Amino acid sequence: MKLGDHLPEQAFSEACGVSRTPIRSAFKILKLNEILEWRQEEGYFLSMSTADQATKALQEVQEAEDSLAHRILSDRAERRLDEVQSVSALSRRYSASRNAVLIALKILSQDGIVTQLPGRAWAFQPMIDSPKSIDESFDFRLTMEPQAIVAPGFSLDIKRAGLLRSQIDDFLHAEEIRATVGGFRRIDNDFHSLIAQCSGNRFVRGSLVAHHRLRKASRMGNSMPSFRLRQAMVEHLEILDSLERNQFDLAADQMIVHLRRSRIRRPEAANRGIPPLQRGPRT
Repeated sequence: MKLGDHLPEQAFSEACGVSRTPIRSAFKILKLNEILEWRQEEGYFLSMSTADQATKALQEVQEAEDSLAHRILSDRAERRLDEVQSVSALSRRYSASRNAVLIALKILSQDGIVTQLPGRAWAFQPMIDSPKSIDESFDFRLTMEPQAIVAPGFSLDIKRAGLLRSQIDDFLHAEEIRATVGGFRRIDNDFHSLIAQCSGNRFVRGSLVAHHRLRKASRMGNSMPSFRLRQAMVEHLEILDSLERNQFDLAADQMIVHLRRSRIRRPEAANRGIPPLQRGPRT
């Protein structure tokens, strides 16, 4: 679009597949950040003259939103915030506008961190930030992730799988000091999210996607030996190999082994709660 072009609500509503109400709310946010201008009885018009200007402005909006969402999440992880919060209370705490707080809460709600209660209150969901919750997370994943693969209709996104392969190769060939836990967790979450999103079962897919968003947002322990980081990356590649050959049963078995190995590196989660058919032989 060019400077001065009109943004018709109905056209954007149809393009985004939503009603005009959220489009109108989005336009108001863009107006506050001087990306759009409002003309009485005419509507919204683009006030940026170049795409670069609009992109920079949008990045600034996103960074501000992410910053507030991150602060809220950090305070909740440190138990400085109670389980139930109101927008007005958060607005006072962070000296932010109600609109900014709502945007931050919407960001956190997309990751399953908060849910809106009847009225104006918001409730934080349980985080994966304790030995017990990590243990329960592995219980859930050992049941659901293999099922995501073997459920009829699994279809691997080849383009995304190729991008993941490239990122994994970069990690494996990086110097040890550059192969950080943070970098591993980002790739690991992307890998498991890809598996979930490729599942043919919509209910398995939805449950796992939400869970991996929660994993990404949660603060999990940092103790993880470097050899396990690299071993896990190799296991990711082996699972992708099997999926690309349509060997779904093998890939599901490899996923079980991968999750068990990851789990055993966390002392309080080792070899507990694994369904009998997924446990190794007794010794």
